[in-house]
Amino acid sequence: MADPSMTGALQYLEAQRHAQPELAEWYSAFADLYQRKLWHQLTLKLEQFVRLAVVQVRRFPDSYSCVFAGDSLIQLYHNFIAEFETKINLLKFAHFAVVVSHQYSEKEAAISYLDGIIEKLCATRDLRIEETIVYVKMQIAEINLEIGNQKECKRLLEQGKSTLDSMTDIDPSVHAKYYWMSSQYHKSRQEFAEFYKSTLLHLAYTTVETLSESFKLDLAFDLSLSALLGDNIYNFGELLAHPIINSLTGTNVEWLYHILHAFNTGNLLRYQELCRVHNIALCAQPALVENEKKLLEKINILCLMEIISSRPSEDRTIPLSVISERTKLSIEDVEYLLMKSLSGFRSSWMHI
Repeated sequence: MADPSMTGALQYLEAQRHAQPELAEWYSAFADLYQRKLWHQLTLKLEQFVRLAVVQVRRFPDSYSCVFAGDSLIQLYHNFIAEFETKINLLKFAHFAVVVSHQYSEKEAAISYLDGIIEKLCATRDLRIEETIVYVKMQIAEINLEIGNQKECKRLLEQGKSTLDSMTDIDPSVHAKYYWMSSQYHKSRQEFAEFYKSTLLHLAYTTVETLSESFKLDLAFDLSLSALLGDNIYNFGELLAHPIINSLTGTNVEWLYHILHAFNTGNLLRYQELCRVHNIALCAQPALVENEKKLLEKINILCLMEIISSRPSEDRTIPLSVISERTKLSIEDVEYLLMKSLSGFRSSWMHI
């Protein structure tokens, strides 16, 4: 029988301690820290518990599958965390709330839960509450994207960008969450250049070493495709310098790593050879097949850039015949290539 002097939170922990003896030490520690009102230490202990309770899945870097069966984390929140939620670090509380939201089987229920979290955060009147609310709203944006509501996802992203643009000293986890959701929105719309830019910004606020190998491979693959297919992306140096791209090496998609290098050096012959050798793998990628002409045009432009940069500074007058020989294009097509290149460079400059 529960001690009548115990609060509801302590009664819940005591019940869980008996129901889950393998986790008894955790629940005992929660009770001890809660009774002593050691909120910071309790927050750290909860963070450790969440890491134990969840495993990372590949589709989203902070989306989780719960190791514990049923709605255990939801019950932990309602019966324990809710008793002191505004006494702990609010951003860490938001992180925990996002994990809890993944245990809701119904998407609308998850959104309703997160809306309730936002109401509680607003009620605290904390001076830095905006970034915490953005973090939670990006989780709502994720759910909307999952159920096909792109319009609401876009609205939340625009709202989040406006808020973050008005702030300074934003926690990296908030920026990472925003840029990840931005990248996934653009991915769902096959907006390659926008996906590429948002993902690189996400990685700027993320510790790559914390990501699973399978997740890094998937992300490196998507980034590589978006770099190749994105409009006005002619510089591959930033991507090739990023450690995540090394995830492609030693795998069955290493050919994509070599294609990136061919584009980076404007090596048309190398690209054509790779296409020949890896024809089956390339044909298995619909986006590459559909954009074959676009890819050839892009590497021809990069080939042109390489021709120009490799000549002495005092000798930049290049006969069309030289370009024609290197690109295997007719003089007429070279003229079109030059016009296309100038147009592309102008657009790139306007987007800097």
